[in-house]
Amino acid sequence: MRALLFAAALMAAVPAFAQTPASAPAPRETVEAVAGRIRDLYFDPAAGDRIADGLEAESAAGTFDSLTDPRDLAAALSRRLRPLDAHFSVAWDPNAPTGQGPAVRAAGPPAAATATGEPVRRVARPANPMEARGHYGFRKVEILAGNVGYIDLRQFSNIDFENPADPARRAADAALNFVADADAVIFDLRDNGGGAPSMVGYLTSAFTPANAPIYNIFHSREGTESEAPAIFYPNPRLEVPVYILISGRTGSAGEAFPYTLQGARRATIVGEASGGAANPGGMVPVGGGFAVFISQGSPKNPNTGGNWEGTGVLPDVAVPWDQALARAHTLALEAIVAGDSGRTDAVWTLQALNSTTAAGDLAPYAGLYGEQTVSVVGDRLQVARGRRPPVLLARLDGDLFTVVGDPGRRVQFSRDGTGRVATMDSLNVGGPGPRARRTD
Repeated sequence: MRALLFAAALMAAVPAFAQTPASAPAPRETVEAVAGRIRDLYFDPAAGDRIADGLEAESAAGTFDSLTDPRDLAAALSRRLRPLDAHFSVAWDPNAPTGQGPAVRAAGPPAAATATGEPVRRVARPANPMEARGHYGFRKVEILAGNVGYIDLRQFSNIDFENPADPARRAADAALNFVADADAVIFDLRDNGGGAPSMVGYLTSAFTPANAPIYNIFHSREGTESEAPAIFYPNPRLEVPVYILISGRTGSAGEAFPYTLQGARRATIVGEASGGAANPGGMVPVGGGFAVFISQGSPKNPNTGGNWEGTGVLPDVAVPWDQALARAHTLALEAIVAGDSGRTDAVWTLQALNSTTAAGDLAPYAGLYGEQTVSVVGDRLQVARGRRPPVLLARLDGDLFTVVGDPGRRVQFSRDGTGRVATMDSLNVGGPGPRARRTD
């Protein structure tokens, strides 16, 4: 099968230039070349013919004749084609080779037999220093309060399963190992525009049984291929709750991962509907510095019988994209507490996240408590001690406060017989801490 690399990573690499070539091809020449490549390569031959016929008819009618600046022509063609397939995009690069050349092909799903029985030729991925500097898409991996794992993944880098030391796979393993002891895992794909199905399949296998019939099957002119990885993750976590954050910026492979796990009932999707670009392919040079991204395959999921083209992945829990992390964190904590009501760390974190207690009058708490000074900063209390960084407190209930950013720590104030705040006790998940008596 031709390239099954999703669009975003490729399109991000296409530079913008201020100059215009002196000998740019006529618009009709470019449009006809784009139409011809779509007719030859689009995964659905009948649809490819219809799309190409429509472009050629518009070109013959002079629709694009005034677009002599290649940047304007590329933008117009992208607008014209994208409603037909969300991956369609036309780009122009004055430094690109002038000839048509072959389609850009990148490694996609593992090699499989075509309809004729011939193996699909898999193209090895060349070294890409930009991928290494971007840590193969893994922007952030951390443990959130309450022992919830968090992975911020910006792209799905291709994995060469024939290379035991493949850096993208090593990056994925490092991220998964880091959250291996977390009681729930959140994947943040709100800014993930796509990438390679090989990483999608590998990460999916980290939370599902090996060889589970859940993977997308890509259909193309050359046959079919499965998104199942050539090597399954060796120690899948089959019970840990998984949450995936999505937004309108989530596209292509960034949609395949939540779509597959949602179809397998293995993850809860939180946020807004994703971009709706399902059909993978590659950039195809058409001459004159122009290239068009053409979808050369289309996925079909065995659980849903379809894909997310046009509609996007629909969230199980719909919230504005910028509230998705807080909502998923809350859901994860609720699941942890439901399984173990004695989990004080999760309970305290959940209470801190859900607290709606108004700050009220904080002035009575301000004062000296031994070596510590408590002051009012906005709707928070600030506790300062010597050269140590100050700590902010937010009210939970009455005289009970949580440490902002560290819900595993609390402060309990108490009052004397006159109602005056008299002591400040530190509390930790593991038990009580020291007391400080008011000294002013």
